[in-house]
Amino acid sequence: MAGFVNYVKESFDELKNNVTWTPWSEAQSLTVLVAVFSIVFSLAIWGVDTVFSRVVKAYFTMIN
Repeated sequence: MAGFVNYVKESFDELKNNVTWTPWSEAQSLTVLVAVFSIVFSLAIWGVDTVFSRVVKAYFTMIN
């Protein structure tokens, strides 16, 4: 158990003293960028899926 406690203490020390954190304003702008990209990408995937679905439906209607 002492090894685990030591590991946790060293991990927090590493995070406090050796990790370079992104400034808050940059983190916010990058978060917005990721959210916008995710929305645009999901709309693109939805569009391709809709077109593909209609093509497959039309194909199976045509062969019946």
